[in-house]
Amino acid sequence: MDDYRAIENLMYRYAFTLDAGDLKGVAELFRHGEIVAPAADSVVKGYDAVLEMYNNSTRLFDCGTPRTRHIISNVLIEAEGTTAKAQAYFTVVQAAPGLPLQTIISGHYKDSFEKHEGQWRFARREMYPELFGDLSKHLLFDAASIQ
Repeated sequence: MDDYRAIENLMYRYAFTLDAGDLKGVAELFRHGEIVAPAADSVVKGYDAVLEMYNNSTRLFDCGTPRTRHIISNVLIEAEGTTAKAQAYFTVVQAAPGLPLQTIISGHYKDSFEKHEGQWRFARREMYPELFGDLSKHLLFDAASIQ
């Protein structure tokens, strides 16, 4: 797989892993990286901190998932040597019990990647939520703190 596709695959893997409710898998993607949420003035680094963040913020239903689909689009990747930067839009839809299928949030990511021993991995993800719907069935905290 070429570098562009390997990086793009990581971006999509995050979405599939989170939508599956595999919070340990999400944390594993950031074992050597960090997630930054400027709106919440938050930086979490490494597996344990990322897992704690997702455990404390993501509502999982009886099915074991957040009942979401994270849609990643408009991916732009610039790779040079063993580092790369990417940007992409995200849109999250949710079908929570008692609510219709709806868009709950949209924004963009700014990602940095590093190639280690021939494999690409996340170095940093900055999350910029911009458009908000009803997050009450998705987040375990008051979404006003990120709006």
